[in-house]
Amino acid sequence: MNKEEVIQQIENQKKVPHLKFRLKTSTESFTNKLFHTLFDAEIPVAKNLEELEKDFETLVDLACWDLEKPCFKLWDNYLAKLPELLCKLNKDAEAIFTNDPASNSIEEVYLSYPGFFAVAIYRFAHEFHEAGFPLVPRMMTEYAHRLTGVDIHPGATIGTSFFIDHATGIVIGETAEIKNNVKIYQGVTLGALYVEKNLKNTKRHPTVENNVTIYANATILGGKTIVGKNSIIGGNVWITSSIPENSLVTHSPEIKIRQNYE
Repeated sequence: MNKEEVIQQIENQKKVPHLKFRLKTSTESFTNKLFHTLFDAEIPVAKNLEELEKDFETLVDLACWDLEKPCFKLWDNYLAKLPELLCKLNKDAEAIFTNDPASNSIEEVYLSYPGFFAVAIYRFAHEFHEAGFPLVPRMMTEYAHRLTGVDIHPGATIGTSFFIDHATGIVIGETAEIKNNVKIYQGVTLGALYVEKNLKNTKRHPTVENNVTIYANATILGGKTIVGKNSIIGGNVWITSSIPENSLVTHSPEIKIRQNYE
């Protein structure tokens, strides 16, 4: 097989006409710039918002393949929501600072906490997801996933003052609902009981009510599963049915003392 034949076969196999990896790198650049625009004290907001609008036009050109969907009209609505998003994220940062004895300053939270970064990118992406902007919100949260180890689907619904500690290994599914003042530790999964494609438009992931704490490596599954308010879910528990409010759920391991023999 000569070079021309190889090229022709490769081109014949490239069957996804809209697959342009430039969309991925452009989305990541847009995400970083948006984060720094809202939080970096040295960055001029007006100038960066103008740049972000141009960057968004690039994303629209790359991601909006259906010409009947006016994606370009989304920016003005999104821009109007940024003050509210920033207010929510400031509350998230305050929740981390208040609840984590290891945090020494609010600046430390913004600059170094992977959980805060992951939640910030989720909140940015969630607004695009709700507006029906294709693909970009998922790539935004997957970018945060790659950097932090936190996998939050942009379709999830998360209330105010959300505290993620240590971050790594957390999974929050598309239809999960998390109310206000919830604390989640590393390795927690809010997932589906089982996965089938025909369940796409159903609620597959649990609901977590106000003031719930979920400790490390807990697994909570199912769209009908509700964790009642003010409950504490201990580490390593496996939950597939609803928990009443004010509950304490724990996992009791079997402990055996090893005998030493001479």
